[in-house]
Amino acid sequence: MAMLWKHVRASSPLLKRHVTRAHLLSRPFTTTEGHRPTIVHKRSLDILHDPWFNKGTAFSMTERDRLDLRGLLPPNVMSPDLQIERFMVDLKRLEVQARDGPSDPNALAKWRILNRLHDRNETMYYKVLIAKIEEYAPIVYTPTVGLVCQNYSGLFRRPRGMYFSAEDRGEMMSMVYNWPAEQVDMIVVTDGSRILGLGDLGVHGIGIAIGKLDLYVAAAGINPQRVLPVMIDVGTNNEKLLEDPLYLGLQQNRLDGDDYLAVVDEFMEAVFTRWPNVIVQFEDFQSKWAFKLLQRYRNTYRMFNDDVQGTAGVAIAGLLGAVRAQGRPMIDFPKQKIVVAGAGSAGIGVLNAARKTMARMLGNNEVAFESAKRQFWLVDAKGLITQGRENIDPDALPFARNLKEMDRQGLREGASLEEVVKQVKPDVLLGLSAVGGLFSKEVLEALKDSTSTRPAIFAMSNPTKNAECTAEEAFSILGDNIIFASGSPFSNVDLGNGHIGHCNQGNNMYLFPGIGLGTLLSGARIVSDGMLQAAAERLATYMSEEEVLKGIIFPSTSRIRDITKKVAAAVIKEAVEEDLAEGYHEMNARELQKLSEDEIEEYLHNNIWSPNYPTLVYKNE
Repeated sequence: MAMLWKHVRASSPLLKRHVTRAHLLSRPFTTTEGHRPTIVHKRSLDILHDPWFNKGTAFSMTERDRLDLRGLLPPNVMSPDLQIERFMVDLKRLEVQARDGPSDPNALAKWRILNRLHDRNETMYYKVLIAKIEEYAPIVYTPTVGLVCQNYSGLFRRPRGMYFSAEDRGEMMSMVYNWPAEQVDMIVVTDGSRILGLGDLGVHGIGIAIGKLDLYVAAAGINPQRVLPVMIDVGTNNEKLLEDPLYLGLQQNRLDGDDYLAVVDEFMEAVFTRWPNVIVQFEDFQSKWAFKLLQRYRNTYRMFNDDVQGTAGVAIAGLLGAVRAQGRPMIDFPKQKIVVAGAGSAGIGVLNAARKTMARMLGNNEVAFESAKRQFWLVDAKGLITQGRENIDPDALPFARNLKEMDRQGLREGASLEEVVKQVKPDVLLGLSAVGGLFSKEVLEALKDSTSTRPAIFAMSNPTKNAECTAEEAFSILGDNIIFASGSPFSNVDLGNGHIGHCNQGNNMYLFPGIGLGTLLSGARIVSDGMLQAAAERLATYMSEEEVLKGIIFPSTSRIRDITKKVAAAVIKEAVEEDLAEGYHEMNARELQKLSEDEIEEYLHNNIWSPNYPTLVYKNE
């Protein structure tokens, strides 16, 4: 066979190129070695206690003999489907029993049960999560993950991920080698300073990194043995945690300034020294540091900040979808008047991305960029931000409104959200404030005067209790001729007479898994603005014309794997066009450039991990 292959390569350059590309497309680089047997160095109870390799009752009889498992499991060999069925029956039965008293909601009880499965059998855990993604994404991710983070010290059982603390300065380069995986493709890191809209939760914030990586596996097919949740513990300013004897983190005030930067710098150097091709997603860093760290690292390392860039991308996709839902072409986006409530990292991130998108549509020059900022009115806790305000946050300064112009509109510095909505009559009211109920009855009533034929309300703050308004409040006040989107899930609203108020979940999970997967398989040196924009625009066009005209601008989470592949394909294509792609393993940059759109999708399809039990073969170390 080797001689035949040698002859083919020597005699036919065209065939050589064709065979090589087919070979490259089908090689599974991100799987556990595809369908090949997996070599393990443990047997008997050690295998059953290892969640990466444990199959429970699904071990075949031949594997039971090879791995000294005969007699350690009940004799009936169950299929993975039967295992899931048995788990689901057990979960429904245990939901209520797993609650720690009446104050413990069913959602947290479900999380406990799923977490136990994760602890004993990773493959089956992800098989369940993928099969029931619509039901369980809100459990492993928002909104339930917020509750998990608030109670993490009490929920902690089995360590998952790594903890780098201020006490580890000078040791991180050696510490990183304590992680057992030789290859890590994806890290999600947090410092716990701003978990969702819940504030400083210190070391408990690792729950958000774990939840995000569960979605990387379920949605993007990143190999779970190649993901790493990380907590950078630099202390906490949460007085309750500082006084709690059961708190698991450092009980000291947060580091700041150069001391803080030194810890994060050392962490970044350590992980990229061991895993030069890893992608690091920054998650839930307070606004003070989110932008600074993004600018500090983005041109040097493969990293991005999901709160700044992922939230912005999903919002852009939603805003473009809202234009489509008004029956207009997306090129009309620069005409939209947008009131933004919230000037934190998420709000400013959305404003910057929306401004760039508008500018590109207007000619992508300095005049267009300057003109685009006039479409936004930014409101924070002190009201409308104008150039008359003292000590404006530098990140918000570009969006501070001109005082003379505001006088003509009947507005002033610090005008309330209700006043701004009344005077501006916006096309879009966008909430990223983390203030539950901010879109009051009065604010929503003011939106009735919008000049748009179909105004859009984006209540994007998480978790659910921090949403600026509920779907029911929006539809009950404004009727069915609106577009509604939120960060956390809400049920559709029955408006009577056969009319349904569609609730769109503008969730970051539609984008960040595809951004990560596309970056990984393209081998892009950095995550560029163009790659992020390509991801957002692909999401915006995912819904059919018929769907958007019904007010459905985001897809169902049940389609998450398909959405992720489409987004990842757009990211790969953009990385190639920007000459950032360096390839991944044997798919080098040159071969990647030759792939058609169909071949890129095939490449993605063949190189994502699926939760199938591998055949295990024992080998003595």
